[in-house]
Amino acid sequence: MTYPIDAQCSLFNRYRILFAASLALCSVVGPTSIAEEPQAQNSPAWKKHTINDRSPFEAVGVADFNGDGKKDVFSGDSWYAAPDWTQHKVRNVPPGTNPQYHEDFADAPLDVNGDGRVDIVTCAYFSRRIAWVENPADPTKIWAEHDIDTPGSMETSYLLDLYGDKTPVLIPNVGGQVLLYELVSMGPKVEWKTRKLDPKGAGHGVGHGDINRDGRIDLITPNGWYEQPLDRSSEWPFHPEFQLGTASIEIIGHDFDGDGDTDVVWGMGHDFGLHWLVQSTDAAGNRVWTKKDIDTSFSQVHTLHLADFDSDGEMEFVTGKRIYAHASEPGATAEPCLYLFKFDRKKSEWKKTTVYRGDPAPAAPINPEQRDALKDFRPGSAGTGLQMALQDMDSDGDIDIVAPGKSGLYWFENPMK
Repeated sequence: MTYPIDAQCSLFNRYRILFAASLALCSVVGPTSIAEEPQAQNSPAWKKHTINDRSPFEAVGVADFNGDGKKDVFSGDSWYAAPDWTQHKVRNVPPGTNPQYHEDFADAPLDVNGDGRVDIVTCAYFSRRIAWVENPADPTKIWAEHDIDTPGSMETSYLLDLYGDKTPVLIPNVGGQVLLYELVSMGPKVEWKTRKLDPKGAGHGVGHGDINRDGRIDLITPNGWYEQPLDRSSEWPFHPEFQLGTASIEIIGHDFDGDGDTDVVWGMGHDFGLHWLVQSTDAAGNRVWTKKDIDTSFSQVHTLHLADFDSDGEMEFVTGKRIYAHASEPGATAEPCLYLFKFDRKKSEWKKTTVYRGDPAPAAPINPEQRDALKDFRPGSAGTGLQMALQDMDSDGDIDIVAPGKSGLYWFENPMK
C-alpha cells in the first residue's frame, strides 16, 4: 500500500515539571542567545506567490489531486490546480459559531479508499467531527464527505506513520482527550480504528518524537509524553515530566543540539513565546529537562513544522504568527510573519531567518469582535493558520512553504536552488 504524505506530516524525519520520583526536577534558565540571520550578500530572499489572497481558511494540504503530475493545493472549500492556481470549489465549509473561524481545521492529503486518487482528511472545532473528503473521478466536481467520528472540539490534526509500517495514523488535538485514528482498511469498506490513551496528558497542543531513543515514535503533549510500547496493543505509559502551557501543534521532538538525546520545541499558541526543553541526564541517569527561550518577539505561535530547508543534512523548523488565533489576544494586530529557526551547534545559539514579515493591521477595529483579517491587514499579508505544507512546489530540489491563514493563501519559494 502506498499513499502520499505531505511533508508537513513527514514520517521519521520530524521526529508538571519533572515530578516522578525516578526523574530529576526540571530547571529553568535564561534565554538561549539567538542571532537573526540577514540574507547573505547577493543571496535572494524567499519569494511570496499568491494562490488566493481572499481565502480565509487556516488549513492546507499539497498533493496531485487531478493526476497531471503537478503539486496542487487544497484549502478549505477548494483545491487549486498548479501551475496557475485555477480554483475549483468542491465542498461547502460554513463559518463556525464564531464567524471569525471556518469549519476546516485540517486538510491532510491521503488516498483513504485506495482508488489511486488523493482525498482529504479533515476535522472541525465547532461541529466536533473528523471526516474524509472523497476525490471523485472528476476532481472538479463536488467531493463527498464521509464522517469518521465526532470526538469533540479539535484545534487541528495531522497524519503520521506513527508505527513505521506505513499505517496512516491521524493525530487530532481533541479537548480533554488523547486519541489516535488508524486507517486499518481502505477497501472494500474504509475502516478507522480509534485508540484512546490515558487523558492525563490532554491539553492544547500535541506532537511527536522519539523521546527515549528506543527507535519508536512517542507522543508529546503539554503535560508530558506517552511512550510507544513495543506491542502497539499495550497501554502507552504516560510520563508527566513537564508543563508546556497552551502549546503549538505540532510540538516537535528532535535532537537539535546534536548531543544524542531528543529535545522538545514548542510555541505558545495564545501568547508570546517560542521555547525549547533541552534533555539531559543527571548523575543517576535520570532525565532532566531544562527550559530555554528561543524567541519571544511574536505571538500566537500555533504551528511548527520540521524539515531540512537548506539541504545541509540538519533539520530546521518553520513557524510564524497565526493570524487572529484569537483577535483579542496580545499581539493579535502586530505584523504577520514566518521564520525559520536553526540551531547552530558550534555556537550553541539559534539562528533566525525571515521568510516573510508584513505590516501591522492598520485598520483593525478597537473591538476585537469586529475584526476581520481580510479587511484589517494589508492585501497580500501572509501568516500561518493551523497548518503549513512543506513541499518542493517548483521541483527545483528544495523545500518550499505553503501557508494558509485568515488573511489569504500563499506559497513561499525557497531561494536555496
